[in-house]
Amino acid sequence: MTKDELTTWALANGWTVIAGHPSLTKPSAPKEAVVRMVCKATVVNIEAKKPAGKWEKLSGAAYGAIEPDPETGLPRGLGFTTLEGFRMLMEDNKNRTVFANFGPKR
Repeated sequence: MTKDELTTWALANGWTVIAGHPSLTKPSAPKEAVVRMVCKATVVNIEAKKPAGKWEKLSGAAYGAIEPDPETGLPRGLGFTTLEGFRMLMEDNKNRTVFANFGPKR
């Protein structure tokens, strides 16, 4: 997958761009990123924010090593399936994005 394909996938699956990076937020603090996808020239890293506020790298891979899962479309090679609680956080963010569109129109 390329940087653009990863970004498109992330935005379609509940991620939002915060400080220039596709990010996931906690339901209780939807403006503050807790997980982010840092796309560099040849690699992409998944980082989580520690309680002290410092970012810690959880996983990373070269773009060429990342492939979409044929059934779910989830990018394989970044550890999304092995990181504890990650899928639930993604689901919460996606649901919040979907349900935000059902609100009253102004």
